[in-house]
Amino acid sequence: MAQAPTDLFAVHAQNNPDTPAVIEGDDVFTFAQVNAEVNRLVGGLKELGFKSGDRMVWCGPNSREVLVTIHAARKLGLTSVPLSYRFNAEEMHYIIDNSEAALVIVDAEQAPLIASIRDRLPKLREIVVYRGAQDGFRTWDEVLAAGSEEEPVSSGEPATGETMIYTSGTTGKPKGAKRGAADQALVFAMVMELRMGGEETHLTTGPLYHSGPNAFAFLSHMLGGTVVIMRKFDAHEWVRLVTKHKVTSTFSAPTQLKRIVSLPDDEIAGGDYSSMHTLIANAAPVPYALKQEVIEKLGDGFLFEVYGSTELGVDTILVPEDQLRKPGSCGKPYGGIQVKAVDENGNTLPPNEPGELFFNTALAMEGYHATEEQLAEAGEGWKSVGDVGYIDDEGYVYISDRKKDMIISGGMNIYPAEIEAVLYQHPDVMDVGVFGIPDDEWGEKVHAVIQPKAGRTIDMAEIEGFASEHLAGYKRPRSWEFRDELPRTESGKLLKRVLRDEHWKGRTTGV
Repeated sequence: MAQAPTDLFAVHAQNNPDTPAVIEGDDVFTFAQVNAEVNRLVGGLKELGFKSGDRMVWCGPNSREVLVTIHAARKLGLTSVPLSYRFNAEEMHYIIDNSEAALVIVDAEQAPLIASIRDRLPKLREIVVYRGAQDGFRTWDEVLAAGSEEEPVSSGEPATGETMIYTSGTTGKPKGAKRGAADQALVFAMVMELRMGGEETHLTTGPLYHSGPNAFAFLSHMLGGTVVIMRKFDAHEWVRLVTKHKVTSTFSAPTQLKRIVSLPDDEIAGGDYSSMHTLIANAAPVPYALKQEVIEKLGDGFLFEVYGSTELGVDTILVPEDQLRKPGSCGKPYGGIQVKAVDENGNTLPPNEPGELFFNTALAMEGYHATEEQLAEAGEGWKSVGDVGYIDDEGYVYISDRKKDMIISGGMNIYPAEIEAVLYQHPDVMDVGVFGIPDDEWGEKVHAVIQPKAGRTIDMAEIEGFASEHLAGYKRPRSWEFRDELPRTESGKLLKRVLRDEHWKGRTTGV
């Protein structure tokens, strides 16, 4: 009798072989088909000499091949390292070189960039290209042809593999966050809190190289659900796919949600969102005004906000019933995760007092790769990514800002996220970034960069009056700038450093 597979994806393939695992465009791939492709890739990579513990970089827009690669890495025990397909050649070189990758699997769209840096990567042994070909690279079909569809011989242990996801670099050079197998009890608690499970149909809205979209697509497969692939985000396509495939869950950055609710009213009304039970918002703070729009235009009862990071995983969850009841909150810890706000002297602060937030969670990373720089700690198990916030009397967490983004003007601490949340409520504002710029008298002054909605013009006197109405005097922007678009990562994080550096260039200090 054949040994039962220990890999959960393979279990679903055995028990529900005809259930769709991946939908991409008009193509539907069952669990049996995808698992067979995963096994062939595992076998082909083994033939090339790869084994558990080797590091593998993968790069490309969302696709079936990306999901197959992720599952194959887990089965073979490779450390999976996602690489942004939006990077230039030098940024790609940094990640591949820093991660000490022995293997790169890349979409044909990005293959020429990898080819241009190949000679400067001595530790890289093989490059595999899919959806096309590149001189000197092995092809996907060639590698799969050397493998078998049979389930790999199991050691008897769950095939989890490891990941090393690089931080977005919004405050400096990206760092590789090393993660092992997730704590299963805590993952189960998260699934329950997010009301996922059953016959899940999950839409990949964001890029899979980002930790959030990656984690929830993977989780959906582990639950035996279908993953609907959006190769690159498009708001019109989002409405169509949710309606057509009766999507039950998705994960979106605030920027993507804003583009969806900014569609023409008749287009939004033409969509069917009745199947949705879990719309997860994350990757950046979600303005309260945006939450109100989502609930008004898409429906109530399925909007969740989660707070987390590449380094610490998902730490808090705000459920639908609390979205309007707790404006500004990102939810409460779950499953035994603990949180505390700490002052500059390391003292734990009482409720409603802002300080640096520290979490004690079993989802925390093992550490950063190849650097002495690690997360701040406040006692054994307590770690921080540098966010400032407070905890209310009911245990709900409120993020004020990143510690490094805080503006100090005339000795006053000013948190840009608070100002951004206010300006975001202005009916003509599409996107906004607030940060400190040099001021000879005050040290720093508040500067706002605004992207108006398409076809709108913002009157200076009107926007200044709006700020005066909603913000204390010391918090109001002292200077303004208007741009057609703000620089954001594809995962939705504002590249504030890029904006800020323009104003601090030539200064001997950055504060």
